[in-house]
Amino acid sequence: MTILIDIFEATLGTLTDVAPIAIILFGFQVLILRRQIPNLRRVLTGFAYVLAGLTLFLVGLQEALFPLGETMAEQLTMHIRGTGGWLDYGWVYAFAAAIGFATTVAEPALIAVSLKAQDVSGGAVSARGLRIAVAIGVAVGVALGALRIVTGTPLPYFIIAGYVVVILQTVRCSKEIVPLAYDSGGVTTSTVTVPIVTALGLGLASAIPGRSPVLDGFGLIAFASLFPIMSVMGYAMFTDWRRRVGKSDAKGEEAP
Repeated sequence: MTILIDIFEATLGTLTDVAPIAIILFGFQVLILRRQIPNLRRVLTGFAYVLAGLTLFLVGLQEALFPLGETMAEQLTMHIRGTGGWLDYGWVYAFAAAIGFATTVAEPALIAVSLKAQDVSGGAVSARGLRIAVAIGVAVGVALGALRIVTGTPLPYFIIAGYVVVILQTVRCSKEIVPLAYDSGGVTTSTVTVPIVTALGLGLASAIPGRSPVLDGFGLIAFASLFPIMSVMGYAMFTDWRRRVGKSDAKGEEAP
């Protein structure tokens, strides 16, 4: 019975959220452009799918992913709670990195962007290489975010230091890759990564004594958005370096 109530409440909430989008789209089409909506039946069917999908997604978050995050964090910290230092939470950092990497690789938005980047660049940007670079960035970011929660270090220290690195990379990196790198930080924080990483942060903050879920539990998404920018530009800089080394080696072989 409880699950039915949750589904009903989620449906109402989703309907409220989707309604402004529908009003704007239909309103502009009919009132501003003064044209009939083409394929009206398909459009309405699509909105019904959106409504059903978002509803089930929200219910899944509440019933599965958020409780799962709390359970994972509690099990990882139960043997060292209140007794260990930050170095004793090695499995927590390893798990945070692994879950950050896995969720990013499966992120639909990142898959779409990487395929488009490969298309537009004529293969100069590898879709697989871009996804791996972004996933490594998220893995490192989420692991450092978990370290921040364990140590209780204020979030701005990490974020400011990270953006200083990003600024330096932006100056040194090829200008063609900079916009893609910045976008990569946004597409990673989407439907798969956000709920699982948020659940992990809240669960970890709840499981460690002296940490507040509100003050310390949130912020992992900021790490998941920032570090992919660094990793993509780092990947591009490394690729450029390898290309230059390859050319210099080739010239060295031709010289004799």
